[in-house]
Amino acid sequence: MPLRRSIVALATALLALPAAATLGTASLQWTQTHSGAGSTPFLSEIVSFEAASRTLWVSGPGGVDVLDVASGARLGFIDTRSFGDLNSVAIHGGLAALAFANASDRRLPGLVVLFDTATRAPLAGASPISVGALPDMLAFTPDGSRLLVANEGTPNAVADTAYGLPDPVGSVSIIDMGSRSVVAQPTFAALVPQASNMGLNVRQPGMDWEPEYIAIAPDGSKAFVTLQENNAIAVIDLATNSATRLIGLGSKDFNLPGNEIDPRDSASIGFVNVPVRGLFMPDAIVAYSVGGRTYTVMANEGDFREDNADRVAFGGSGVESRLRVTTDGRFAAGTRSFSIRDEDGNLVYDSGSILDREAAAAGLYDDGRSRDKGVEPEGVALLTIGGRTYAFIGLERMLSGAVAAFDITDPTAASFVRLLVTDGSGGFARLLRPEGLTAFELDGATYLAVANEGADGLNPGTALWQLTPVPEPGTWALLLAGLGVVGAVARRRRG
Repeated sequence: MPLRRSIVALATALLALPAAATLGTASLQWTQTHSGAGSTPFLSEIVSFEAASRTLWVSGPGGVDVLDVASGARLGFIDTRSFGDLNSVAIHGGLAALAFANASDRRLPGLVVLFDTATRAPLAGASPISVGALPDMLAFTPDGSRLLVANEGTPNAVADTAYGLPDPVGSVSIIDMGSRSVVAQPTFAALVPQASNMGLNVRQPGMDWEPEYIAIAPDGSKAFVTLQENNAIAVIDLATNSATRLIGLGSKDFNLPGNEIDPRDSASIGFVNVPVRGLFMPDAIVAYSVGGRTYTVMANEGDFREDNADRVAFGGSGVESRLRVTTDGRFAAGTRSFSIRDEDGNLVYDSGSILDREAAAAGLYDDGRSRDKGVEPEGVALLTIGGRTYAFIGLERMLSGAVAAFDITDPTAASFVRLLVTDGSGGFARLLRPEGLTAFELDGATYLAVANEGADGLNPGTALWQLTPVPEPGTWALLLAGLGVVGAVARRRRG
């Protein structure tokens, strides 16, 4: 009995100490998504957590896999093909909102369909809600009273064939959840752009703004919308449901110290400065509050047009000659980084070359992507663990699926923590191409779910990480050593 009490006392005292800015995995679980309807492979793209049912809803083009958080078991598959091409899912208050593009022509209005998470069927008495062209992402306001839908409005595409005009209008549908109807659908053509390098050089005359992703301020007062192809963010005032600002994000100089890239897709990896600038062109965005101020966290993926009409090789004789840049030769797409900005769009932190360098240090950098966006940061999720705020950045193009964790408690002094890698170790499957991320708390524990699209013959799937702060290195070592000694003593007594 005294020995048992000493173990408990030691563990309790050490674990009660303040956590350092490091992050560990208390355990790692995998939930593998299954084939979709029929023989069509299911793509694991966007994942959302439902607290009441303790489930993950994972969407792909043909439907939703519903997975049990505790066991990873597949509880059901929802075939949604009759509504169109499924792009996204978001859950709040027992309702799952699913966004569908028109299956025959994505330039036509899409649909949002509400599902009851208990029955996993369309909500009784609720009709599909017509929204803008190509709805691509959904976000509930914190109180659940409204649902915002990013309607990307991308033209139809045929590889290496120029887009045909006219271009569908990009917009954000604002749905009142009480009436279950669209109460506003702001567009952005009337706004006067603020700042330069909007990215219009990668468009063509007549092409519209293309909303990609939405972050809502924690106080619910405004929404920030990434216009990826336009290298800008739009701000929507949620008191008036109107777009009020259009902020250009500028460019990043790869010739500055700390911004090195590997420009050569060859057998060797080398990070160097090159006389090229990159447009930020963020995909995912999230918002958080520090000291009463709102900040946004963006994954600067970059995006050339689907018809490939806006990209060429940089040219010349330098190591950067094969880099893909815009047709005017001025900008690469994306900055191979994530960044933090204040609510006016001012840059307060950028990760520089950290993402590519950490991938290379882990032996996971895909050298074949060097000429075009590197590790390609795409998804973002935030978690507060042990009193500190962490950002998780999904890295789409690596030799194994990976997510980079950063401590962003101080938005002006973010620091790299570690990579979470789905490399096939521990008897689990190796997954690739993380797309959607969601972070949540359950029963006092914190989790990160990552939907992986899969590639190269590997099955797509969803990784579920349980995360915990790690005490100071010396303290953690003492805890392990102490328990090890106690274990040895116990074994001797049994002997």
